[in-house]
Amino acid sequence: MKNEWFLGLLFMMTLFGSLGSVFFKFFAIRPKKLHLLIGFMFYGLGALLNIYLLKELPYTLVMPANALGFIWTLLFAKWFFKETVGIYKIAGVAFIISGLLMLLL
Repeated sequence: MKNEWFLGLLFMMTLFGSLGSVFFKFFAIRPKKLHLLIGFMFYGLGALLNIYLLKELPYTLVMPANALGFIWTLLFAKWFFKETVGIYKIAGVAFIISGLLMLLL
């Protein structure tokens, strides 16, 4: 049960970091202080979770898990910014997922 909790926190850590970047991009496109504040909030929460997880889990698990941020980035780029997602980007995400699975198993 404890490991599932930590995996969920790893998932949230990467999600929060990527959401922070999304709001920074929104701020860059159309500067609104709220976007900047929300970006800092998500980025900060992700950083705090990262620190906590580094205390509880091996460094060799937490730091490679940050690669999940690339997956979030790809999804958010498609959803929020209507960017193109080509076969090379999808292949890159597949490599990231397979590498993370190898670390977890």
